[in-house]
Amino acid sequence: MNSRSCVSAMVVALIALLGPALASGQDRDEPFLFAVVTKPPKDRTVITAHVMFEGVVSETKLLPVEGVVTNPVWRSLEICHSLRAEVRKAPEGFQVLSAKALDASMLPMGLQSIAGDCLIKKAVEVAPLVD
Repeated sequence: MNSRSCVSAMVVALIALLGPALASGQDRDEPFLFAVVTKPPKDRTVITAHVMFEGVVSETKLLPVEGVVTNPVWRSLEICHSLRAEVRKAPEGFQVLSAKALDASMLPMGLQSIAGDCLIKKAVEVAPLVD
């Protein structure tokens, strides 16, 4: 047996061994969405945001699980912040299992205009009230 056929046999064996494990891990991945916080959060347990989920943009509620509420990213959420979140569909909106802050330029195109409009609104309406 030459070295090339030996390597090919090893690759086939690895794929046979690891293939089912990799596939089952992919089945357990939670779906994710992108979001822009569109209303000032008053209560960290319910956040109103425009989300893109499965290619559709809509305004909905984000409901964090216990571990997410204590996450520094979640605790510092403000209007116009952008997120990528692993979620589970809930009757009231989406249950957030994990969240990561994003720059608005990293959002899908469908949300970038919403983020831009939000930042302009924040600069004109919300920021002058801070003084």
